[in-house]
Amino acid sequence: MIANLLAAFTGISGGFAVGGGFVAFISVLGVLPRVILLTSQKSQIRIIEWALIAGALCGTGVLISPVSVDIPFLVPAAGLFSGLFIGMMAAALTEVLNVIPLITRRLKIAGSLEIIITAIIAGKVAGSLFYWLIFLPVWKG
Repeated sequence: MIANLLAAFTGISGGFAVGGGFVAFISVLGVLPRVILLTSQKSQIRIIEWALIAGALCGTGVLISPVSVDIPFLVPAAGLFSGLFIGMMAAALTEVLNVIPLITRRLKIAGSLEIIITAIIAGKVAGSLFYWLIFLPVWKG
């Protein structure tokens, strides 16, 4: 009984921490206003906000529900959309903070910006392929 309560408390605390971090990321860094500005969709701001909220709630619901769906094409589609979401959030973060141009200027390697971005993309793809094709099957046994 105590173990179940501790597990529930830990899970809820972790959810609050991740949710708080997500909200801080969206609001403090100004990602949502920047996305609206770049897409010229100022008139659709409420729809975009509700889409963000609905996406977070649906993602949470899918992760905590014990329901298993045996639809073969759904797994790659879910992986594709999850990857798109993570990639776009990472791109938004680098856009907001101007991380890559700042680093290239400080390291005096601004001429090779395309090579650096290509290396980052190749590393992300290689890491994802390693995880899904080698690590996960070995780990599951």
